[in-house]
Amino acid sequence: MYVCLCKGITDSQIRTAVNNGAESMRAVRDQLGVASQCGKCSSFCREIVRETLENTADLGAGSFYQVA
Repeated sequence: MYVCLCKGITDSQIRTAVNNGAESMRAVRDQLGVASQCGKCSSFCREIVRETLENTADLGAGSFYQVA
């Protein structure tokens, strides 16, 4: 689904950017240009970034064994 109509950025592009290392809204904006023109998409983009970061953290939480 398109999130930023000005730049033609989709939700999957935002999630991919976060999965590839963008750890903040600023990093996503710098990488993709999202929310850099009219700004109407910024709140939705921020929500996608936050959810993706949370999902990534949840996946990584069980990946390692605790060492005593």
